[in-house]
Amino acid sequence: MTIESRIQALVQLGSLLNKYAKSRGEAGSKLELAINRASIYNGWFTANNVRKALAAIVEMLSKDQLKAWSSAYKLDGDKRVAIIMAGNIPLVGFHDLLSVLVSGHTAIVKMSSDDNQLLPIIVEALKTIEPNFTDKIHFTEDKMENFDAVIATGSDNSARYFEHYFGKYPNIIRKSRSSVAILDGSESEEELKGLANDVFQYFGLGCRSISKVFLPKDYDLNLLFNAFYAHNEVIDNKKYGNNYDYNKAVYMMGQHDITENGFLIMKQETALKSPVSVLHYELYDDLELVHRLVADYQEKIQCVTGRGFIPFGKAQCPTLYDYADGVDTMEFLQSL
Repeated sequence: MTIESRIQALVQLGSLLNKYAKSRGEAGSKLELAINRASIYNGWFTANNVRKALAAIVEMLSKDQLKAWSSAYKLDGDKRVAIIMAGNIPLVGFHDLLSVLVSGHTAIVKMSSDDNQLLPIIVEALKTIEPNFTDKIHFTEDKMENFDAVIATGSDNSARYFEHYFGKYPNIIRKSRSSVAILDGSESEEELKGLANDVFQYFGLGCRSISKVFLPKDYDLNLLFNAFYAHNEVIDNKKYGNNYDYNKAVYMMGQHDITENGFLIMKQETALKSPVSVLHYELYDDLELVHRLVADYQEKIQCVTGRGFIPFGKAQCPTLYDYADGVDTMEFLQSL
């Protein structure tokens, strides 16, 4: 296939997914059934969150974006690339698969057991649109074999495993990351609502989910709680609610100083990563020191929202150019 034919097929896939999304799901369709199965297999994958993930993919699959993105690279790959996907949010590994396909390589995909219902249906649709993709995408549940390079995403613990077994191959091995927001106290109500989306979308499970906020000294936390209230329904999710109850009990027994509103716990804490249902915050006197701190922890931070950074509300809207861990996947694939 030429790069033009690959992009054209992916654009058609985007149109198909967009049509599905706009119709709010065709009852009985394979994708609708897969969404229902996904929510049964994984209680974090609500239909609403899956559709948000699909909407993000539709944005990626626009003709103009795909052409502009791919034009910066020489894309005539002929290698077999193993992709080991995470499963923290729906279809989190799609960008890696897209990159491999656009680059011309063959993808050997090992999905997470937490997210194995949706991608096969999307790939099946792509193969129907362009049958030449049939030999370009293979799923496996077995030991990874017969590949030339690896893209693997997981926790810090799994990354050590990946490095041990795949270190001799060209690779991208991603570890756990989290995201932060920096507020200066002058944020509008609309910006704070955007921050709320960054905190609560996907129940805070994504590496782009805001898990910590830096706040000016004497900041009124009620400003945040007011903006967060629109997301109070998260507590109705059984898994989220269990996390909330557990963390609240642990903090109270440990006599930790916390502030909570019935569905979110805010805790003053230096750590970047927070448990589900908890948002860490840190107060500052000098904004420049916060910027330095963020720069020092750049290998642990996926993205930063705030003035001069990603706008509030856009943390969960990565573009094709927003590579996980800041490693240019397409440059890596081009180099094989």
